Amino acid sequence: MEVLKVAATSDTNALAGAIAGALEKDRVVEAHAIGAGAVNQAVKAIAIARRFVERQGSQLIVTPGFIDLEINGEEKTGIRFIIER
Repeated sequence: MEVLKVAATSDTNALAGAIAGALEKDRVVEAHAIGAGAVNQAVKAIAIARRFVERQGSQLIVTPGFIDLEINGEEKTGIRFIIER
């Protein structure tokens, strides 16, 4: 399963393409976002990716949840999106 890290500055179209591409390989992908801006970009990218896969006759299932990550020695809480085809 591929894990995508999302930043507040992530390009939503590029991220949506990465999500759709990863789903073709594994059928499951995770997106990790820390901070409101990153979560916003992740949600927009998931909506765009949904449009991509719907054109191919598939549906997306998205399960959000919390995740604890260590970044630069600090423990941070983020949002994890499990995206399935």
